[in-house]
Amino acid sequence: MFTIQQIKEAHSKVKNGADFPKYMQDIIALGVISFETFVFDNHTNYCGKDNFKVSSEGFSEGLSIADETNIERFKADLKAHQQGKTDYKTFLLDCAKSGVEKWIVIMDKKTCAYYNNAGNEIFVETIPI
Repeated sequence: MFTIQQIKEAHSKVKNGADFPKYMQDIIALGVISFETFVFDNHTNYCGKDNFKVSSEGFSEGLSIADETNIERFKADLKAHQQGKTDYKTFLLDCAKSGVEKWIVIMDKKTCAYYNNAGNEIFVETIPI
């Protein structure tokens, strides 16, 4: 199975959102089948076959997630990030301001679903893997 260190090494190659598809390919090769990232502290739960699971540590200081969801603002910020206009930390801040609590990536579906504080799915995108 994979380790957090292996995932960190793959993630270290990501400079902005434009690098995300390559990162996805790298962690799929490690055996990751899904992951859930929490915006407030950036900790992530990674899942593999046979209920294998590892979690990364989050930031020591958490972000405050807006109670009100602004989907249009989020979509604009996501697009900017995917075009390489923002770094990951900025993307996390943008998510928090738009009320995005977390995202869940399912590798075999090639989807990334974003959720608000109420646990509602607010946007799903297909990942170009």
